[in-house]
Amino acid sequence: MPGRPVASRRTVLRGVALTPVAGLGATACSPGETGPARPTAPVDLGAESEVPEGGARLYRDHNVVVSRGGDGTLTAYSTICTHARCPANRLEGTTLICPCHGSEFDATTGEVLREPATVPLAKLPVRVSGGRIVAGPDA
Repeated sequence: MPGRPVASRRTVLRGVALTPVAGLGATACSPGETGPARPTAPVDLGAESEVPEGGARLYRDHNVVVSRGGDGTLTAYSTICTHARCPANRLEGTTLICPCHGSEFDATTGEVLREPATVPLAKLPVRVSGGRIVAGPDA
């Protein structure tokens, strides 16, 4: 049609590149799908022997990571990332890694090792009862 401008290939491609695609990454970062940030009642995580001295163990089903210090003391943290509330689902040594934006946390202290998170993980009460690790309120 005469008088009607025609978009250049570059304009069309730029528009496509800038248009958000529905669903891309949405499930990984949807805060409503993570479950509770911490146990709302005491949860039995497993045998005390599962957490090595100087190491950590990830309990994905409960959004908890437990570490054991050199003196045998257990420490527990929520694995819900403080940046976008995604559950961190990978543990490399004692480094907890969030899949959404790459935040990393020290599983022994809860401290942030890599941004974008800037706030440490939430510490949880933890105890041993009958050789089993129990975390959460009243633990």
